[in-house]
Amino acid sequence: MSFGQPVCFALVVTQWSPIAGEKAEQIVGAGGKGGPERTQAIDHDSCIYFVQAAADTPSVTKFLLVSFLGSRRFKAPWWSAEEWKETQDLNHGALKNYYPAKLASDECLTAQTFKRASLQAIVLRPGLLIDGAVTGKVSLGKTKARGSVTRADVAVVAAALLDSEGKGWFDLLEGDETISDAITRVIKDKVDCIVGEDMESMIRDHS
Repeated sequence: MSFGQPVCFALVVTQWSPIAGEKAEQIVGAGGKGGPERTQAIDHDSCIYFVQAAADTPSVTKFLLVSFLGSRRFKAPWWSAEEWKETQDLNHGALKNYYPAKLASDECLTAQTFKRASLQAIVLRPGLLIDGAVTGKVSLGKTKARGSVTRADVAVVAAALLDSEGKGWFDLLEGDETISDAITRVIKDKVDCIVGEDMESMIRDHS
């Protein structure tokens, strides 16, 4: 893999797929499939390796990581207690292997921005991924805790974020706002769904 010119990365959850044409390198994720060993190897070990390599390479200017909506340690301030309990039950139940792997990768990418402020780190955090065509309408930013979104819309949002000045954590569900308007809004309002997380611990654990 060459770092000879300015590039950005897009880490896709379930399959080899370019997200933003020549801007995105193709990296694979296990998507929670194939057993705990495969999840650990791909969604944790490989992801963190690429994140750290990108952060150490000045020509890499952007890195987009597709995570999932429940990947956080603490309750989002805009979620209800019931939503947080449902999220925790899922994370420590059906997603008990996937959740810690994705969380560590999200935190690692975020921590790298404190090592190199010029790295535009984006963690896109969709809800349940479903098949279907692009709808062009989403809920982006501080969303509710449960819901779905088409894979096609995720890809469009990811490409648009890579072409924008957006950085930080962005939750994503199907909704009523156009993708263009949603991205303009979250950037203008400086929305970052990392609110409520322990930044000092992230930096300490991934320094």
